[in-house]
Amino acid sequence: MLVGVISDTHSYMDARALQLLQGVDHILHAGDIGDARIIEELQGIAPVTAVRGNVDREPPTSLYPAEETLELGGYRIFLTHEVKPPKRETDLALEGYRQAGVDVVVYGHSHIAYQQRWEGILFFNPGAAGKRRFKVIPSIGFLTLTRTGVEGMVTPLEVAEASGVQVMPTASYRSGR
Repeated sequence: MLVGVISDTHSYMDARALQLLQGVDHILHAGDIGDARIIEELQGIAPVTAVRGNVDREPPTSLYPAEETLELGGYRIFLTHEVKPPKRETDLALEGYRQAGVDVVVYGHSHIAYQQRWEGILFFNPGAAGKRRFKVIPSIGFLTLTRTGVEGMVTPLEVAEASGVQVMPTASYRSGR
């Protein structure tokens, strides 16, 4: 199973992200959606599970849950917007995820892509897919879920252009944020 992971769109749907997500089985949006039309566009590609982020202060995006735990491909995935990943194997936060049977923690917020396994739990941040901010290259992620495990991959949106993918016009939604 191939899962697309996107975060921090901030009311901006980059056409390169839409192109790269074609063919995924499910999409996770880790918050800071900004405009509900972002989710509508993603739903045109695959089923979407989304959580709200700190910029999602007004309906309809504020109505998404702050966190969601779901099963995909036989794995338990915890989806939220803001997580401080562990810094060492003895981090107390790991115990809560272990007790909940979580295999993958997906989050956003920092705009910095991250993937690291801690005590068998994959912590995965796809980076930010919205307009470039903080000198961070926009990116999305993919989780490949197989019988033998979960593999994460972060893909800079520049890859779509470099690979010659046809990119349609970019959609931007501004809702005063």
